Amino acid sequence: MPKNKHRKFTEINAFANVVQPGYRYPVSDYPLKGQWGQKFFYNNQPIILEVGCGKGEYTVGLAKAFPGYNFIGIDIKGNRLWTGAKYALEKGMSNVGFLRIQAEHLEYFFDTNEISGIWVTFPDPQLNKPRVKKRLTSPAFLSRYHTILKPEGSVYLKTDNALFYEYTLEVIKQYKHDLVVATHDLYGESNHIDTAILDIQTYYENIFLQKGEKICFTQFRLQNGN
Repeated sequence: MPKNKHRKFTEINAFANVVQPGYRYPVSDYPLKGQWGQKFFYNNQPIILEVGCGKGEYTVGLAKAFPGYNFIGIDIKGNRLWTGAKYALEKGMSNVGFLRIQAEHLEYFFDTNEISGIWVTFPDPQLNKPRVKKRLTSPAFLSRYHTILKPEGSVYLKTDNALFYEYTLEVIKQYKHDLVVATHDLYGESNHIDTAILDIQTYYENIFLQKGEKICFTQFRLQNGN
C-alpha cells in the first residue's frame, strides 16, 4: 500500500465524523439505525444522504449551503472519504458525517422514514448490460431508497452521462414515480433550480463544464416500493 494511502487510512480511523462499521452482513441491530440525529449529530435536523460520495466534495458543499440539515456521505473507499472528512473537521462542520459502507447495504444502517433526501452525483453509469443492477438509479436501488426515505423526500441525480440520465428517466416513467424536475442542461435551463445547488460543483464537474459538456439533473419522488 502506498505511504500516502496508508496514512489516510490511519488518520480516518480516528476521525469522529466517519463511521466505519466493518460489520459482516446482514446487520439486524446496528446501534445508529434510527438514531443518527440523536446519537451522531445530536440534533433533530432532517438527514440527507449522498450515495457514492467519493471524496465528499458535494456532501460538504451541501452541508455548507444548507446548515439546517444534516448530511451523510456514503462510500466504500476510505481513502476517498478522508478528503471530505478531514476538510469538515478542520472547518468545524457539525452537520456533516461520512459512512463507509457499500450502497447495497443502506437498509441495515438507516431506519424506515429516517432520511429526508438522497443525492446521487456523477455515479459510475455502469453501461455494460450485466451491470444494470449496479446503477444507483436502478429499480433495485430505488427500492432500497424507498425503504429509508420519508414519503415526501426526493431523490436527486446529477450526471454528465446522457445515457445514464435517459435510463433514469425511463425507470421513473416505468415505475410511475413523481418527476419534479428534469433537464439535460442544468446550467443552461436553471430557472427552477435552487441557486445554492447550482453553486455546488465537484472537481470533475468543473472539468466537464470547461469542456463544454452538459450536466443532466433530475429530482423525483418515489411512489412505490420499486
